[in-house]
Amino acid sequence: MLAVENTIALAIDFQTRLMPSIHDYEEMTRKAAIFIKGCRILGVPVLTTQQYTKGLGDTDPHVKEALGDFGYTEKMTFSCCGSEEFMAELKKAGKKNILVTGIEAHICVQQTVLDLLGEGYPVYVIADCIGSRFASDRMYGERRMEKAGAVFTTMESALFEMMVSADHPKRKEISSLVK
Repeated sequence: MLAVENTIALAIDFQTRLMPSIHDYEEMTRKAAIFIKGCRILGVPVLTTQQYTKGLGDTDPHVKEALGDFGYTEKMTFSCCGSEEFMAELKKAGKKNILVTGIEAHICVQQTVLDLLGEGYPVYVIADCIGSRFASDRMYGERRMEKAGAVFTTMESALFEMMVSADHPKRKEISSLVK
């Protein structure tokens, strides 16, 4: 069960030079921004990565705005887990569950998810907040991650699961955010 106190989110490589080539990127980016804002409202930390920023650009402006004042981990490995800095940040956070968003689903997201599962983390992939250039790549990436043990959910489902109840003090903010 997802709970605010034992959960962290991960935003993988939402970068300006990659985004326009991602299948249905506008809708995916819109939902990712809502999800990230919801995590911030609930107090769930969000780790952010950028893959080779010099070549792929900065974090997408919509995602960046949702993140607010943020820092990111620069990485060259496809898996976030290949970055010592990322792994140190993750371990320092001391959270059990990891909510994963980002691009590309069949490369950086998939390799990160497989590595996180290998490290023993329960991983929840936010299906409406991941993308690839081609729908088939995304589909096969999703299949592989799910077969390896990742749980697939949606941004709205994850946010409401973390609130547990309609009397949660942030319910109205989250409800208005997802409408």
